[in-house]
Amino acid sequence: MKLLFGAGTCAIGIHALLEEIGKPYEGQAVKLMEGEQHKPEYVAINPKSKVPALVRDDGKVVTEFGAIAYYLAKLNPGTKLFPEDLDAQVKVIELLDYATSAVHMQGFTRIFRPGNFNPNEADADSVKAAGMAIVEKGLALIDKEMGSNEFVAGDLSIADFAVFYLEFWYAFRMKKTLPANLARHWETMSKRASCVAAMKAEGFA
Repeated sequence: MKLLFGAGTCAIGIHALLEEIGKPYEGQAVKLMEGEQHKPEYVAINPKSKVPALVRDDGKVVTEFGAIAYYLAKLNPGTKLFPEDLDAQVKVIELLDYATSAVHMQGFTRIFRPGNFNPNEADADSVKAAGMAIVEKGLALIDKEMGSNEFVAGDLSIADFAVFYLEFWYAFRMKKTLPANLARHWETMSKRASCVAAMKAEGFA
């Protein structure tokens, strides 16, 4: 398998997940700042021009964080990264979807790319502030849902790797203080061998 990623993007969560699984894979960086995601070579792999993208051993391509994470977990059932119990499955999917579609796409995207929401540069600060409000509300909700558990959905799951990349952005890159339960989660995940390996591979450790 080959993981196409952009250093420091949400793909770091998939990068860590692959390390957690422990099977051979190839990582290939896509230089987003140089626009490689829009070049024909990459568009031929992923017409969405975004990362991550996973090229399977059979040549088929899986895109979108949740789909890739689910595929990897189901491909490697021995890792138990996706639970068997229906209620537990629903909880994992709920947390993963909220992390990626709301906190990331609605919150962090406003902070990192305010022009996507309003092309007027004079409004950039207000767009970023709105994004921060979404992020902080989202993190607080995930923190409450996690409670005293070691991992966000109880046992280690693909949801933890989605929350990991949010924490990576908020605590590591933005140097902000996470809510107490997520701070504890970040402390655990950031020291986990798989996450350390992913951060090192992307130049952050």
